[in-house]
Amino acid sequence: MSATAAAFRATVAAAGFVLDVPVIGAAEAAERVLAHWADGAELRALPDGRWLLVLAEPVEARADRAPGLPVRRLPGGGLAAVGAEGAPVPTGRLVLPVAGAVTTLPIAELPPLDPSDWLDPAGLTLHRLAPVGAVAEPAPVVEDLPRPARPDLRAAAGVGARSERARRLTEAAPPGGGRRVRLPGLSRAARWFGRLRLPRWGDGSGPVAFMAAAVLIVVVAVFLVVRFAQLIVDRGFHPGGVLLAVAVTALLARGSWAARGTSAGTGGSAARPAGGRPVRTRRPLLRGLLARLVVRSPAGRLVHGRHARYLRELTRAFEQRRWDDALRDALRLAGESRPTEQGWLSLGLPRRFAGALRPTPVTGGPAGVSPMSGPTVQQHLAGLYRQAATALEREGRIDEAAFVLADLLDAPAEAVALLDRHGRTAQAAELAEGRGLAADLVVRLWWRAGERARAVRTAHRRAAFADAVERLSADDPGAGRELRAAWVEHCRAGGDRLGAVEAAWPDEELRPSVAADLRDAVALGGPARGRALAHLLALGAGEATRALALAVLEDAGDDTGTTDDTGTTDDAGATDAGRGRATGRSALAGALAGLPGADPANDRELATTALRAVVRDGGFGGAGGSGAPLDQRTETALFEQLARRADPLVAADLPRPRRPAPPTADAGHEWAFVDRPGTLPVLDAARLESGLLLVACGQAGVRLLGPDGRVKARWDVPADELVLADHGGAALLVARYGQVREISRLDLGTRAVRYWGTLRVRGLVPSFDGRQLLTRDEEGIAVLDTLAARPTVVWRELGGEQRPVGPLVRTPTSCASVVASRLPGGGVLTELWRWDQPGWELRSRTALDAELLGEGTALLATGRLLTGQPDPARGGTTLRWSTDREPVERLVDGVAPTGPVVDGEHWALTLAPAADGTVRVHTGTASEAEPPRTLLLPNATAAGQPGAGLPAVGLRHHGGALTFWHRSGRVLATTADGSAVLANLRVTTG
Repeated sequence: MSATAAAFRATVAAAGFVLDVPVIGAAEAAERVLAHWADGAELRALPDGRWLLVLAEPVEARADRAPGLPVRRLPGGGLAAVGAEGAPVPTGRLVLPVAGAVTTLPIAELPPLDPSDWLDPAGLTLHRLAPVGAVAEPAPVVEDLPRPARPDLRAAAGVGARSERARRLTEAAPPGGGRRVRLPGLSRAARWFGRLRLPRWGDGSGPVAFMAAAVLIVVVAVFLVVRFAQLIVDRGFHPGGVLLAVAVTALLARGSWAARGTSAGTGGSAARPAGGRPVRTRRPLLRGLLARLVVRSPAGRLVHGRHARYLRELTRAFEQRRWDDALRDALRLAGESRPTEQGWLSLGLPRRFAGALRPTPVTGGPAGVSPMSGPTVQQHLAGLYRQAATALEREGRIDEAAFVLADLLDAPAEAVALLDRHGRTAQAAELAEGRGLAADLVVRLWWRAGERARAVRTAHRRAAFADAVERLSADDPGAGRELRAAWVEHCRAGGDRLGAVEAAWPDEELRPSVAADLRDAVALGGPARGRALAHLLALGAGEATRALALAVLEDAGDDTGTTDDTGTTDDAGATDAGRGRATGRSALAGALAGLPGADPANDRELATTALRAVVRDGGFGGAGGSGAPLDQRTETALFEQLARRADPLVAADLPRPRRPAPPTADAGHEWAFVDRPGTLPVLDAARLESGLLLVACGQAGVRLLGPDGRVKARWDVPADELVLADHGGAALLVARYGQVREISRLDLGTRAVRYWGTLRVRGLVPSFDGRQLLTRDEEGIAVLDTLAARPTVVWRELGGEQRPVGPLVRTPTSCASVVASRLPGGGVLTELWRWDQPGWELRSRTALDAELLGEGTALLATGRLLTGQPDPARGGTTLRWSTDREPVERLVDGVAPTGPVVDGEHWALTLAPAADGTVRVHTGTASEAEPPRTLLLPNATAAGQPGAGLPAVGLRHHGGALTFWHRSGRVLATTADGSAVLANLRVTTG
């Protein structure tokens, strides 16, 4: 074999290839070029039509299997094709065999070819990449606040302007304010001066006319003073009473002007506009003290005479049935004041309804009283108004009759009943809502009026679904069923599957419609699974449901468990039911006691199995639905219900369940996190009622883990915070970018995620009712509807001169916040405000010492402030519980660099790391009398964080459990009392 032939069969280090394009074609040559193309490669055209491909890096290739004629780099730096090697080739030259001869070509002079010219982008979709972690600019939220109900019964009744006689009687009363006391002499003088058209300096009359008018006034005043002094000297006149009356009249006139625009004459109520911001009422000077002095002076007879004249004229108009004059001039009788409030004395007549009269939406403080406010006068006017209302209704003048009842007698409930009787349902609903009548009445009226969306919204905000359905069903069963179906759909939309089932279950025709909700509840696991299985069996579910129910009763049936000191997991059903906590088994047994199965044979088998489980577990646990332990009487009743349907021989042999003594948390015991950090950061975590753990890992997404750390589900949605629904069926996944929050909604039943919106807020509450989310923005507290197509504000609190300070604290039944109110004088009033939920009824306002607020202060759900103050001198941290009562302090071991973190009534205080990297965490409840417990976080500083900037351990109370997490990727879940560990794991990428 020749040397040339051997070279073509050898493996060479090819620096490039010569492609014979005339032989293989341009398409095949281009494909071979692209297969070997890399950054730094070159492609040039040879004179005979072939291509030279110079690679970025040499590759090993057999010459007989290469894509083209291999080219090697020679010692001189030049290139030579296989078979043409010889003398050294200088750099930049190519030695190539051509037609049996060897030719040398300068590479730089060969025309270059660009492979990018071969690409045709036609038909391709262009995707522009964005930086990782970028967030869209938040769109403005939609304001959809409830419209304030302002029923205008006066306009509806056609009551016009006041009569000429009433105008003359009260001509001194300014519109919009209370009537002023008019003394005869003073009134005549005021009218005379009022007819004078005095020139003003800037109206073009000139300085001469202005000065002349001023001199005239001064001369008249001096004359009156001199004449008054002469009376005192000549006749011994004592002017004390008259001077007092004149001074008080001037002060009252000034006070009337200052109080203009208030609602003192209509009962002192302050309208509560949409969003719930109250408007305060200003009261007269010194709460009527000056008015009392006037009544006891000689001028008091003038006041009484004027009031008596008004009563005679008004009574005559009602008795003669001159309805137009009577209703124009009639005055509202104020309702009873609350025990903590007192009215003030007013010399003026009660303010009339001037112009378009509208009932005040929210009745506020007490009205002013006058010499006409005695019981005799009140009874007289009430009798007139009652007779008028009856006569007007008999004559068919319904609007006027409703006006008399609602606005004059202050009996809105009677006016609502009147309007409803005569088919004015929408008007009755508006009046009932505006006057704050019973929520079930308002919902029923709006539903009958066709405003169904408004009825559902009101029922949700005021928690009135159940009462409204019962009241409406009693009057109209068909409409009651429709309202119940809307209630079911409302719960379903919010992810509350069991809530939808409970709403539909009393109506047998609606029960089949919740079968899908029951299946989703089974998928949730835990107590929800147990209750859903009992309802499915009552609906006649098949063999698969029966088998699953038996498995839950005989085994744990859930992915739950408790971990002892050794890290092993025991039977969740036995331990949790014995401790009085709800599990899938205890919930199923409790639900089966009240829901017999559709198949008698299956029902007997299940009842017998449930009876054995109850005896084995020592009771039903927290099977009542709220998760709280059942009392002994209730457990006995449930046990007897199961025994009556179980196998009689088994029921006779089984003993009564004996509840074990509840375990107590040992204050000296220390629970420890796993000793190694995880591989993913944990920014938020919560143990669900099913025993699974929902973990937010920042940009790494969200994971659903079992107690042993195995991944049950994962979602590639960035999340730094979790907002959990009270019913446990949904969660909001919040990615935080400064004050911008990108929020997605996770349905834990179907495990589906959808993007909801991007917000710019100052803070979020970590829980919600499944629909409405509480946030803090620039204006105050904003409540957002998370089921709307885009973020929509449906309620607002505070705002104006009132701002929330620090985070909000929310429970399913209440909300609390520290509020700073700016006072007119420039100071700041700090208070603790507490509302009832979901109706936002303000229940208390407690003044706080502003010095208690600062770094390291947190607000507990009980309304107490908890402050952690480091005390290096004593080697500890002082915890202080403070409210309106005397503060209570407790010293705990270790110095905490930051304040406590709080969720509900529970708190956790992270101490500075020790020399070996271990971090101690003290945790406890709102009660200062309970000793704190201790958690250990080993190797905390080994996770890459310096000790000074070590993040604190997070805390979450949900589903009857406490979940602690740390950014190093570790999660620890315990019972609410700290008596047992439910999960202890590290979060990894596996």
